[in-house]
Amino acid sequence: MLRKGLLLALLQGGLLLSLGGQLLLDRATRPRGWILTQPVDPHLPIRGRYVNLGLLVPAPDRADGQDMPWSGGRVVLRSEAGLVRATLTTDATPRSQSLAATPQGELWRLEPSVAFFIPPRVADPSRRPPGEQLWVEVTLPAQGPPRPIRLGVKRGAGPITPLETR
Repeated sequence: MLRKGLLLALLQGGLLLSLGGQLLLDRATRPRGWILTQPVDPHLPIRGRYVNLGLLVPAPDRADGQDMPWSGGRVVLRSEAGLVRATLTTDATPRSQSLAATPQGELWRLEPSVAFFIPPRVADPSRRPPGEQLWVEVTLPAQGPPRPIRLGVKRGAGPITPLETR
């Protein structure tokens, strides 16, 4: 009985370490960039304190050069000069390598939103004074939504300044 319990514990530990290793490898090797956010729902007691971030990208260019649709579509993300940009997909783009996006004026909102967990003693970073925008630096994995790394603030036309959230 003890042997089976230890084997199960080793198996679960191995799975956890392989997932953590994959995330660290992606962070070291995959492109990354800053993306504008639209914070929503900063606290859910069941899961702890976090900021639910809607990710906003400039209206994408269509990959085949045609006019972009007004209703939204699927986009592929890329890092360009430290910022995340989007391109509308073509028929040849695998669905697993794209994200859904809906227009919100000059910006498109990506689906799904991502969660950024914050420690209990840190003030809610989503509450910004007028003139400040909340940004998040993300890793762009080969498949799936971007993975948040850290938060930053942009004041006016200035640079993005990373926030201390630890």
